[in-house]
Amino acid sequence: MKIKVLLADDHKIFRDGLRTLIEKEAGMEVVAEAENGRKTIKLTEKLAPNVIIMDVSMPDMNGIEATRRIMAGRPDVKVIALSMHSDQRFVLDMLEAGASGYLLKDCAFDELAVAIRQVTAGNTYLSPKIADVVVKGYLSKTPDSGLTKSVLLTSREREILQLIAEGSTSREIAEHVYLSIKTVETHRRNIMQKLNMRSIADLTRYAIREGLVALNG
Repeated sequence: MKIKVLLADDHKIFRDGLRTLIEKEAGMEVVAEAENGRKTIKLTEKLAPNVIIMDVSMPDMNGIEATRRIMAGRPDVKVIALSMHSDQRFVLDMLEAGASGYLLKDCAFDELAVAIRQVTAGNTYLSPKIADVVVKGYLSKTPDSGLTKSVLLTSREREILQLIAEGSTSREIAEHVYLSIKTVETHRRNIMQKLNMRSIADLTRYAIREGLVALNG
């Protein structure tokens, strides 16, 4: 039985190249592609892939939030983060969301193929550079250091915060996530109160800093 792979990345040319390489690999097939986290979740529910190759920074819904939601509903699916970001925050957030692997986009395809087989077998795979980041990250944590303000936000609030930071209006967000405008504005007020922020500019800077907004990678 072939390993069913779903590709989630907002750059089509990157997905095309990755699909070609994966489909040349014995025992693997690409069952679908997605350009954002929201579509990734829908395709996962529909197609039940074995492995998702997940970009961290994507528009509409980032890879961290998408991974968190997928793991909540389909913990059997394995997620491998493939990103240009080696920053400790991105790596630890992806792993804590439930990812089974993390590689950088400059890795060789052979390493990704190994990672796919490793996570399918129930193991975790981290590229050497990422493993070093993880070790340093966990060693530097104090009991309270992992509790960033974003943890205080609900999943829906993180979703809406990303859309706000990407420039969507309350009406656009309401139509996109199937809520009333009043509910979206209530969420926005709650987000501002929890984060102690007073403007959309503050929220946008915070979302970028926390990796909730796509950063071209």
